[in-house]
Amino acid sequence: MSLLRRIEKGQDSGLEEQPSKLQELRVKRSSPGVGTRDSGTDLKNRIQQKLIAELDPSMDVTKTSEVRTTIQEMFETMLLQEQIVLTRSEKKRLFEQIVAEILGYGPLEQYLSVEGITEIMVNGPKHVYIERQGRVQRVNATFEDDEHLMRIIERIVAPLGRRIDEGAPMVDARLPDGSRVNAIIPPISLIGPTLTIRIFAKIPLTVENLVEFGTITRESIEFLKAAVIARVNILISGGTGSGKTTTLNILSGFIPDGERIVTIENAAELQLRQEHVVTLESRPPNIEGRGEVNIRDLVVNSLRMRPDRIIVGEVRAGEALDMLQAMNTGHEGSMTTLHANSPRDMLSRLETMVLMAGMDLPHRAIREQIASAVDLVVHQDRMRDGTRKITSISEVQGMEGDVITMSELYRFEQTGFENGKVIGRLRPTGLRPKFMYKIQEAGIMLPPSIFGLGTRNR
Repeated sequence: MSLLRRIEKGQDSGLEEQPSKLQELRVKRSSPGVGTRDSGTDLKNRIQQKLIAELDPSMDVTKTSEVRTTIQEMFETMLLQEQIVLTRSEKKRLFEQIVAEILGYGPLEQYLSVEGITEIMVNGPKHVYIERQGRVQRVNATFEDDEHLMRIIERIVAPLGRRIDEGAPMVDARLPDGSRVNAIIPPISLIGPTLTIRIFAKIPLTVENLVEFGTITRESIEFLKAAVIARVNILISGGTGSGKTTTLNILSGFIPDGERIVTIENAAELQLRQEHVVTLESRPPNIEGRGEVNIRDLVVNSLRMRPDRIIVGEVRAGEALDMLQAMNTGHEGSMTTLHANSPRDMLSRLETMVLMAGMDLPHRAIREQIASAVDLVVHQDRMRDGTRKITSISEVQGMEGDVITMSELYRFEQTGFENGKVIGRLRPTGLRPKFMYKIQEAGIMLPPSIFGLGTRNR
């Protein structure tokens, strides 16, 4: 396989192919009629194609720094040979664009490392948007055509052993740093290939960051830390982009060292710092429709792995039943996330997902399973100013008749909206949880002020 072909596929599987096949990786000009290209783009394409043609096909593309150095030497030589005069800033910008096309993610490369950008959304080759500080805005980056964008998508998914084509037009993947990627292509997408990247912070957020951002208060995080150590089963609910995975990552960090943790995800995103962690990832079917391993399979298998804690990245379907059974059969302290608009809505959705397991269970039996398994619900919202805040921490207390009863321990109280910002604070309601005895048995004594008792709420 040629160097360029290996670069496109993100792998280095052999050197048997002839150098002539390097033409496969040539960056093609956009089709006639797409639009007029400026001289800068023409220069980039011309030099890029010459570089690709002259690169040694036996070069190990996994050694990025060495390949980059080689490209830079060839780049400088070509500029001299063609007597192209550029300023230092122009030369640097052109070089970075070419390297991004050969080794990186093309026009998206410049946004992947910018602090504050949390999402990149590509709606076809000509429309690229980013989310920065909760606000979505369009940027001037573009791809040449659908084929150019497809090459970048394939470069992302191929190293993970996943594929995207007309037979499988949707794919979930991740970048090497764990950032979540979703791609969908024609004929499902009518505007061309569509790519969405949820960017993770290069340095994982800490508890101090969440307190500083106003996502949570010190009192509530101290309570949640005690609940995790005391092996309380926690569900984190919220809408899309509300920060559920970040909160799950923070809470998982409170699990004591020495416990065996099994994480189960569609695309590995959690960044646990403990030593004894087993990370499992689901797998889609291959081109023949075989070999699929879904979340439910992994949850069932994890029960045979002697876990102390099971952490599921997100519950979406029938795996909810297996997760509840695990929580009810000795795997206390497990955690997961799921989409919901409120803590009460979360219980309804969880009941629906249990039914998706295909078991004909009566509703009361399902609710009893939920009430017995789930101890705490942490609900997170994305506010209208773009900030993410934990708006409710509720205890699941049990059953009254056919209804699951809940008690809200912390509630977000909005006091205003100033200068485009939501003003408010997560406050205790003055109630203690029924599982307080678990926290005390773990040797943790929480002061009454944690629950708003004995002191006036600030």
